[in-house]
Amino acid sequence: MTKAPTRFLMSELPPSRAVTFELRPTPEENRAIADDLGISGLRKLSFTGELAPEGKKDWRLIAHLGATVTQPCVVTLAPVTTRIEEDVERLYLAHMPELPDEEEVEMPEDDRAEALPDMLDLQAVMTEALALALPLYPRAADAELGETVVTEPGKTPLKDEDTKPFAGLAALRDTLKKDD
Repeated sequence: MTKAPTRFLMSELPPSRAVTFELRPTPEENRAIADDLGISGLRKLSFTGELAPEGKKDWRLIAHLGATVTQPCVVTLAPVTTRIEEDVERLYLAHMPELPDEEEVEMPEDDRAEALPDMLDLQAVMTEALALALPLYPRAADAELGETVVTEPGKTPLKDEDTKPFAGLAALRDTLKKDD
């Protein structure tokens, strides 16, 4: 990691100017983050941006996350490498809006807003942003899902084609056109 601080005590930040940051973890730190996230590999991780005052007590983090990740393909388990370039924005509010005291509550529209912490850990923000940006179902370019055909003995198996209701209508339409 660069020698610049990665944790900020929010009460000690200058209230009238932005603080810039640049995090570039070492290969050892990348391996630890990859292990924490359950991915096969992590290279070229960077998190750069600024933390700027927003009004009198709130703060806005605007950053860019870049990383090259390796994950197993969900079909073949072959390694899949993906480049991630993601803009990250968080709004840290000194006073969060009150939520109704009900069993079910609507999620607020602005999901970037969080309560202002006493200490902001940029490495934790970077790791969270990376976790959210990871492909959910990485798939190798040549990976194909095969067709599973299962049925009782002596019966005609149901295939993927049979489960597409509009395919039968198209065939019926074509037959009717031929009859005319």
